[in-house]
Amino acid sequence: MFQLPILNFSPQQVAGVCETLEESGDVDRLGRFLWSLPVAPAACEVLNKNESVLRARAVVAFHTGNFRELYHILENHKFTKESHTKLQALWLEAHYQEAEKLRGRPLGPVDKYRVRKKFPLPRTIWDGEQKTHCFKERTRHLLREWYLQDPYPNPSKKRELAQATGLTPTQVGNWFKNRRQRDRAAAAKNRLQQQVLSGGSVRSLADEDGTVDRLGNSSSPEASLSSKAAASAISITSSDSECDI
Repeated sequence: MFQLPILNFSPQQVAGVCETLEESGDVDRLGRFLWSLPVAPAACEVLNKNESVLRARAVVAFHTGNFRELYHILENHKFTKESHTKLQALWLEAHYQEAEKLRGRPLGPVDKYRVRKKFPLPRTIWDGEQKTHCFKERTRHLLREWYLQDPYPNPSKKRELAQATGLTPTQVGNWFKNRRQRDRAAAAKNRLQQQVLSGGSVRSLADEDGTVDRLGNSSSPEASLSSKAAASAISITSSDSECDI
């Protein structure tokens, strides 16, 4: 049983105990310790401003499934950058779990992307740097620079880029794969557009030569079908998702 003479603890000592128990991963003892803290208004006011205590409460709220309390803590207290990574993970994972429970199935990468779009990180646990498609803009800028040099990095380069961006080699590999797929789709789309434009020019010349029947239909049904297929293909490539997952 975890017992400490709480009344004799200073706010700094309480914060120290919270940090120690949080680092040990013993959430049960951390929860019992938080429940044993004094409830006097003056003491509560001091502790409610202590980041270590607030972070410990957020951790306990997450592990007990009290997501409403977790969101309240994270949205109403400004945390330092040192706490952002952990608290961001709690925020996202809590929303993922709620979405899974609502849908009755595990979330896929695209599902998680949509959850992140619907529930963006509060500014209290975010440094304010713009994120695009799940990665920070400076990370994407670095990835684009490397991509222009080599679209097919070997494992060694992936590890080097992972260290430079703070991502994992798997995330780096996925980004490059998705970027190559988008570039191929864009190239295919451009080719189809050129074919459609070329077909339109040919039909225009045919109209001038009087080779279109009185109903306005092309003298070549196959050409019309080809144009429709090309337009359909363009629509498909345009709808490709650009989410980095």
